[in-house]
Amino acid sequence: MFRCGIAYPRCRWIVPLLLLFAIIFDIIAIAATSGWVEDEEGKSHYTSMWEECRGRNDTWDCRSLMDYTWAQAVAALMIIGLIILIIAFIISCLALCCTLNLSLLPLIGAMLIIVVVIQIIALIIYPVKFNEELFEGHYYYTWAYGFGWGATILCIGCAVLFCCLPRYEDELTGLAKTKYLYSSA
Repeated sequence: MFRCGIAYPRCRWIVPLLLLFAIIFDIIAIAATSGWVEDEEGKSHYTSMWEECRGRNDTWDCRSLMDYTWAQAVAALMIIGLIILIIAFIISCLALCCTLNLSLLPLIGAMLIIVVVIQIIALIIYPVKFNEELFEGHYYYTWAYGFGWGATILCIGCAVLFCCLPRYEDELTGLAKTKYLYSSA
């Protein structure tokens, strides 16, 4: 016989783990030096969140993007988002893994919504201002920029979960009977 149901107690471990992945993705996006944007061939121009580099072969001339106010804003927003995300992760571990404190879950959900808004603003400012001030041909957004979006998407999903989980208190504590979505006879 085959049964398919939702094991809510696993959410106590999976959701903080997803937040940990979002933190890792954010750190990769922020710390990446290989660039958020590179030219079509990837051989003469690339730009990370921190610097812009131009050159050929192994000779690169790099300059800081922190001279631009928009780059400072992007860096500040991404770092603030990461700090709030780390705080939300710590609170989620305390609320779900150590003890079951469901009253903290909406707070974590609200913090994650703030992270999402902050990071979406940063991830939209960067390409808009790049195209206005540094654009000189055909460019591709690289994996590092994608990790920023990946962290933001994970935060969206976790925010929804943290806002919905308090409704399933009995299921999370294991007091409710498992409801099967499908059962074969």
